[in-house]
Amino acid sequence: MIKQQNMLKKLFFTILAILPSAAGAQVIFDAHIDTLLMLIGEQRELTLDLTCDAKQKLRMPELQPGLMLADVVEVVERLGSDTIELDEGRRKQIVDRYAITAWDSAFVLIPPFEAEVDGERIQSKPLALKVLTMDVDTLHLDQFFPNKDIQRNPFSWDDWKPVIWLIAVNQLLALLLLWLYGHWRENRPLIRFIRRKRKMPAHEVAMQEIERIKSERKWTEENSKEYYTELTDTLRNYIHERYGFNAMEMTSNEIIQRLLEERDEEGLRELRSLFETADLVKFAKYSTMINENDANLVCAIDFINQTKLEIDPNAPEEEIIVPEEVKQSRSRSLTMKIIMGVCAVAAFVLAVVALYFIIDLVH
Repeated sequence: MIKQQNMLKKLFFTILAILPSAAGAQVIFDAHIDTLLMLIGEQRELTLDLTCDAKQKLRMPELQPGLMLADVVEVVERLGSDTIELDEGRRKQIVDRYAITAWDSAFVLIPPFEAEVDGERIQSKPLALKVLTMDVDTLHLDQFFPNKDIQRNPFSWDDWKPVIWLIAVNQLLALLLLWLYGHWRENRPLIRFIRRKRKMPAHEVAMQEIERIKSERKWTEENSKEYYTELTDTLRNYIHERYGFNAMEMTSNEIIQRLLEERDEEGLRELRSLFETADLVKFAKYSTMINENDANLVCAIDFINQTKLEIDPNAPEEEIIVPEEVKQSRSRSLTMKIIMGVCAVAAFVLAVVALYFIIDLVH
């Protein structure tokens, strides 16, 4: 009795060990369509799903495009195939997907699909498909219209706003680049520092120059040519500013004759004597006395004081550039080059981006 019980236990455990293997070796082959109803010409997805042991050899059905699965159902194309591992790699699942269509309205019965597993053929279940058609009203043909031409999307400013802004910024950068290049080429500063200064009257300029000549005391030297040259040049510049004619390019006689139109001869007698003495010193190597030089200096001062014009206090002030401005522009030449380079690169990038958007919108 005990031996029989032991034999039964061994048989029970043997059956338990065999059952998982048998379950693991189970093959499942299924086929399904993602819908049971479809219109003529529509495409639907057919799925073939086979699950078996990972070590088993299998062969799935090969459905070529153009294959007729039934009288009106045709394979269009293969959409893809996937292999999935199950039970930690002990089993596998193969899924093949196809696109199918139908060309006539009917109730179609698609026969089972056949696969092979370890040389044994296995079939899926048959599939049923209802193909519908569109109702056509043949009694009212006037409600049908011919095919329409391809229509373009309506123009929208919103689509072109980014392009317009890009082009505007690009043009501003181009103008800025030209402006910077002009300043850099002519060595002009980006910012001009200007201060206003009252224009000095001609008689004040002449008197400052005479004071300089007086302080240098060149008339005390044996050769007084340089003294008379500077003194007469000062008078010529004063006359030019005071009376408006170019005395620097005229002879002494021409200057006196021109001044006679403005003044009487009595008032120009001493000035005429000064110019004559200066011509003798410069061209005839005439030697003057110290008192004669002093007298001519006093004559020049008297002529300036008698003919001077006080400046109008309401006259506009003259604009002059601060001397440090030129140094600043030169020291920043490298900075201007860097700024121009950045502007050029930015303008180029914006032009490329704008061109890309234009091509995308046109096409």
